[in-house]
Amino acid sequence: MSMIAAFYGGKSILITGATGFLGKVLIEKLCRTSPDLKVIYILVRPKAGHTLQQRVSQIINSKLFEKVREVCPNVHEKIRAISADLNQNDFAISKEDMQELLSCTNIIFHCAATVRFDDHLRHAVQLNVTATQQLLFMASQMPKLEAFIHISTAFSNCNLKHIDEVIYPCSVEPKKIIDSMEWWDDAIVDEIAPKLMGDWPNTYTYTKALGEMVVQQESGNLNIAIIRPSIVGATWQEPFPGWVDNLNGPNGMIVAAGRGFLRAIRASPLAVADLIPVDTVINLTLAVGWYTAVHRPKSTLIYHCTSGNLNPCNWGKMGCQVLSTFEKIPFEKAFRRPHADFTANTITVHYRNAVSHRAPAMIYDIYLWLTGRKPRMTKLMNRLLRTISMLEYFINRSWEWSTYNTEMLMSELSPEDQRIFNFDVRQLNWLEYIENYVLGVKKYLLKEDMAGIPEAKQHLRRLQNIYYLFNTVFFLIAWRLLIARSQIARNVWFFIRCIFA
Repeated sequence: MSMIAAFYGGKSILITGATGFLGKVLIEKLCRTSPDLKVIYILVRPKAGHTLQQRVSQIINSKLFEKVREVCPNVHEKIRAISADLNQNDFAISKEDMQELLSCTNIIFHCAATVRFDDHLRHAVQLNVTATQQLLFMASQMPKLEAFIHISTAFSNCNLKHIDEVIYPCSVEPKKIIDSMEWWDDAIVDEIAPKLMGDWPNTYTYTKALGEMVVQQESGNLNIAIIRPSIVGATWQEPFPGWVDNLNGPNGMIVAAGRGFLRAIRASPLAVADLIPVDTVINLTLAVGWYTAVHRPKSTLIYHCTSGNLNPCNWGKMGCQVLSTFEKIPFEKAFRRPHADFTANTITVHYRNAVSHRAPAMIYDIYLWLTGRKPRMTKLMNRLLRTISMLEYFINRSWEWSTYNTEMLMSELSPEDQRIFNFDVRQLNWLEYIENYVLGVKKYLLKEDMAGIPEAKQHLRRLQNIYYLFNTVFFLIAWRLLIARSQIARNVWFFIRCIFA
């Protein structure tokens, strides 16, 4: 019998960020392993043309919830959507809904955040700091609350090389920044943002660090824990391998490389690619929720959910595995043959600069315009290049995260719970995981039919032949021009002909 699954039975659970990648997997695992839970409250932002129930149905009827619909046929009744906007005071929740949340909630999983690296500081502070403060104030008024679990990021302290399971202070108190955002105009915010962030590379990591400080300062008598996942990727095992539903982080890079748009990135091959499967994060999250509520630690515990210290895989090895998978399962609409060269200090996928990326995109847009279609490739390429530039900070560095609390928690679980809520990343086979990852991007993100793989392979061979033909013609033309202009080249050519004559 699973102690963790039994613990969530009969519980009323509040989840923020439920429509995001982490939130969906969290809801799925809860409903599948604890189908007798009472209710899951999810805060949903109103969306034009869609009711709250329609948005919930869209999630539940997706491929991700296939097993849940078998185990818990009444899953629709278990999920209660509440209209809310984390950008507004009190989240713009109605009085009736707020009263229900305050009187009934047993567990809070705070997953909501803006994960955009280039988000404006004001917006990042609102979602990652102010919203956390307001949710903690709500939690302090919940008499039945047993645990508050805050999802942060392992990169909240990426300005440090070695990161322990502690909360590190920022130079400016988060309360002062929250107050300042109310009267600073955008021009002042833009001017002061670099000074406030200091060694932090972007507003996301900086505001997540501020959010942790808010959790520490506003915790009061609440039972709180913080989870810090690293780069969250596709599912490893549950509910099936390779599920992914967005273009964030590695997903966008895989799509761009598989389609042949991404041909160059600056990365250190020996730097650790600290990727962590999303189901591993969720299993740890649910285990932490149980442990925090049942054992009630005297202080706020931080749990690192990372792979680099227990089962490292560097960017060079990962890049080779991704590219080898492309050879076996190419994407259907590839525009160029994926190809990579690995050197001592960089990983390059052929082209060297932004101009050489944009030129093919511009040519393709001209073709689209001439055929009466809307040009879009240059815009996509500009977005891709901007994303890659923001990721370069993370793919050229390695960090060391201590995992004492995570390993302690693992030892506290029964064998059954270790099996059902497995977060032991040492069992992860990277080759198998990356292959399933690429397959998942193809199937669940790009909606490509697996039956089309033979045709995609033929397409890839055509691209390869075109690639080799183009290079051969280019070499012959260049060599002919060189012979015509250089006596040395003519002498070399004459010497080669004499050898093979």
